[in-house]
Amino acid sequence: MPNSNQPTTQTFITLGVESSCDETAIAIYHSEKGLLAHQLYSQIKLHAEYGGVVPELASRDHVKRLIPLIEATLKEANLTQQDITGMGYTAGPGLMGALLSGAAVARSLAFAWDIPAVAINHMEGHLLAPMLEEKQPKFPFICLLVSGGHTMLIRVNGIGQYTLLGETLDDAAGEAFDKTAKMLGMDYPGGPEVSKLALKGTDKRYTFPRPMVNKPGLDMSFSGLKTFSLNTWLAAKKSGDESEQTKADICRAFEVAVAETLVIKCKRALIQENLNCLVVSGGVSANREIRAQLDTLMKGRKGTTFYPRLEFCTDNGAMIAYAASKRLEAGESSGLSFACNPRWKLEDLNAI
Repeated sequence: MPNSNQPTTQTFITLGVESSCDETAIAIYHSEKGLLAHQLYSQIKLHAEYGGVVPELASRDHVKRLIPLIEATLKEANLTQQDITGMGYTAGPGLMGALLSGAAVARSLAFAWDIPAVAINHMEGHLLAPMLEEKQPKFPFICLLVSGGHTMLIRVNGIGQYTLLGETLDDAAGEAFDKTAKMLGMDYPGGPEVSKLALKGTDKRYTFPRPMVNKPGLDMSFSGLKTFSLNTWLAAKKSGDESEQTKADICRAFEVAVAETLVIKCKRALIQENLNCLVVSGGVSANREIRAQLDTLMKGRKGTTFYPRLEFCTDNGAMIAYAASKRLEAGESSGLSFACNPRWKLEDLNAI
């Protein structure tokens, strides 16, 4: 059954399901009243002993958590299943088994409840997360999507109207944070640990490179920075210095290099596209150093920066419920058959 796409004036109370990786998240969004409730279960403890996400374990845990979380979210919103008028679920990108877990539950419930359902791109959810706030950006704007799996600069003219301007050619920024932490012997998930330790670091003890900033264009690279971090740490150990302060100084140099690289690329994108509004979203958008440097950039340009609240920077159901609500309002819905795409690109989405 092909997607329908006829605009509607119906008010939607949309239940959003997010299960793309290692968080199971549910939310309910009212198209007039806004976010009504949201619940999240993180699998961090489950995967910590393996030092990273184990896809099979993630999928099994989603299956276990989805229905209880849906029930808890309905209870939080003081609603019943009869009140839900739309369903949205993450269909990609992400881990195939994890995606299928959420999609199967969401699509089955939509069929049982006789309501429309729509597949949502996980990255579109992140991109639109700042729209959950009282102060919202206006189209068009530049979006920096920066997470564990993606680092992209996108021109956003409207929902579904996305032009990819540049992206990382190797590791995403968040991935580089996590790998650097692992190489320094830090616990999983490592990104937040690097940032925490960096607060104790000495400025400019080490100077790391700013990858690809002297090359034209908006593509990025972060793989070399993690290697530089490892080599710096190995050199320190070889000299007999394995102190926590040295580790903190390395974390500080790494974090500043990532932040300054992102700032340079964002400034270049804003100038290229003649825009002065920047949206920053994705898990790494919670990083203090990155936020501080981007805020300084936009203040100097007399522009505006928008972020999701901290709890909506990482994977969450609210961003999926919001994106689904907007697409359902536009008349978009999926048929009974469904498929997930672990590499679903933003550029392939329908404009609404």
